[in-house]
Amino acid sequence: MKRPTRRAAVFAALFAVTTLAGTASAHVRYVVDDPTDVASIVSFVANTVAVPEHAAILGGSALAAVAGVLAYERFQPFERDRALFADAMTDYRDLLPWLLRLAIGIPLVGAGFSGYYFTPLVESDARLLFIGLGFLLLFGLATRFVAAVGLALYAYGLAVEPALLLQFEYVGGFLALVALGGGRPSADDVLERLAADDDSTYGRIDPIHDRAVRFRERVAPATPLVPVAIRLSLAVTFVYLGLVEKLLNPGYALAVVAKYDLTAVVPVAPELWVVGAALAEVAVGVVLAVGLYTRATAALSLGLFTLTLFGLPDDPVLAHLSLFGLASALMITGAGPYSLDAVFGDDDADAPGGEERAAEDPAA
Repeated sequence: MKRPTRRAAVFAALFAVTTLAGTASAHVRYVVDDPTDVASIVSFVANTVAVPEHAAILGGSALAAVAGVLAYERFQPFERDRALFADAMTDYRDLLPWLLRLAIGIPLVGAGFSGYYFTPLVESDARLLFIGLGFLLLFGLATRFVAAVGLALYAYGLAVEPALLLQFEYVGGFLALVALGGGRPSADDVLERLAADDDSTYGRIDPIHDRAVRFRERVAPATPLVPVAIRLSLAVTFVYLGLVEKLLNPGYALAVVAKYDLTAVVPVAPELWVVGAALAEVAVGVVLAVGLYTRATAALSLGLFTLTLFGLPDDPVLAHLSLFGLASALMITGAGPYSLDAVFGDDDADAPGGEERAAEDPAA
C-alpha cells in the first residue's frame, strides 16, 4: 500500500531540525554542573531564531527535508527493502520480552552500583534493591511482579522528584514487561514448564503457577497496547528533554556546547546548537506520540543516542541503555494501534506476511 504524500510533508517538516541535533541532545545535566547565564529564556529563543542566518539554516533544512521525503514518496526507490525490513523486524517479536528485560535490567543494576534512583541526577541509598530488581529482570525471574514493583518505585520517586521525567521511558518498559512477562529465554519460562507438569516434583509443590496463569490471562488483552506504551513513554522523554532541559534551561545546554567545543564540529552559533537540538527532540517526541513513520523515527533516535555516546565521553552510558532498548523494541513492534501508521496502513500489514503474523501474534 503506497503511503500518502501528505504524511511525507508532515514527517519532513517535523524532522528537518534534526540536522542540528548532534551530541547536544544529551542529558545535559549529566555532564555539566555550572550553566551559562541566560537572562531571559524567551529572549534567548526569539533572538536566536530572529538572526537571518539562523532562520535560513532552519528554513533551508526544512525545505531540503521536505523535498527529499516527497521525492522518496514519488519514486519509492526502496519500498520493497522497507517492507522486507519491517518483516524481518516482526520475526523478532518472540524475543521482545528478552530485549526489554535487558534494556531495563542492566540500567537498574547500574543505578544500584552507582547509587542513583533511576537517573544519575537523583542519589539513592537503595543500592541492593535496584541491583536485586535488575538481576531478577536479567534472569527473567518473577518478571511481571518485579516490573510492577519497579513501576511503583518509579511512580513514588516521580511524585517526590520531577527530574525523574528524564527517564520516563522506564514507564513504558515496566508496563510492557507486566503485559508480556519474561518470555524466552527466562527463568519464568523454565519454571512454568516444570510447574505445568503434575508428574514433576516442582509441579506438585509450586505455589504460584495457577495464580500466574490467571494473571497472564487477565493482562493478555493489553498485549496489543505494548507498542503504544513504549512509544508514548519515549515521546514524553524526548519532549521533556527538548522542552524542559533545553528550551526552558538553555544555560545547561550552552555549557555543554562550550565544554565539548561543539561549534568546531558544526560551525554554527552555540545558540543555534541549543535551539536546533531542542526542536529536534521535541519533533522526535511528537512524531513518536502520533505514531508516524515509527520504525524510521526509532532508527533516528538510535542515531541520536549513538552520537551522544561518542560525542560526550563522560556521559553515563548506563543511563541511556533503556532508551536504546526501547527504541530497538519499537523497530520490532512498529507503532501498534492508536497511531497514524495504523490509520494509513503503514504498520505490519504491508510487510510480506504481515497480515498472517498480526493475526497470530497478540502483541502485534
